Amino acid sequence: MTDTIKSFEDLKQATETTVVAETETTTKIRKPKKKDAQGRIYATGKRKDAVARVWIKAGTGNITINGRTIENYLPRPVLRMIINQPFVITNRSGQFDVFCTCNGGGLSGQAGAIRHGISKALNDYEPELRPILKKNGFLTRDSRVVERKKYGRKKARRSFQFSKR
Repeated sequence: MTDTIKSFEDLKQATETTVVAETETTTKIRKPKKKDAQGRIYATGKRKDAVARVWIKAGTGNITINGRTIENYLPRPVLRMIINQPFVITNRSGQFDVFCTCNGGGLSGQAGAIRHGISKALNDYEPELRPILKKNGFLTRDSRVVERKKYGRKKARRSFQFSKR
């Protein structure tokens, strides 16, 4: 930019170089995490009271939850779809094996926790997938939890039945 600009071509060339320099500095991609001895990447996912410890590695698309297949562990197809969403969005279906352990919460919370863990592990495995995962909200922990019960109430907000007589 220290050179004098005398024509439109010089101006166009100068703006192109500054745009390239700005995009290189603003899009910062992290280095991928180290893989363990088996070539796996680890991540933790959480949703409601459920916590999922997830390991992914390159493979054929097998998903194992607490030592059981996904079909045996999650009977509802909607929950299986939730778990596969990060792979479908990033066009990586059938390319990774997933091994995870879940505890706490119910099946719906565990499915959300596994999805969160898979998304974080995919982000660590291939950092260039981050914009896609972030845009679809898979890297954000869903912070909604059950509201606690208050005294003088039947549930968190429900009152006891009122009767005038």
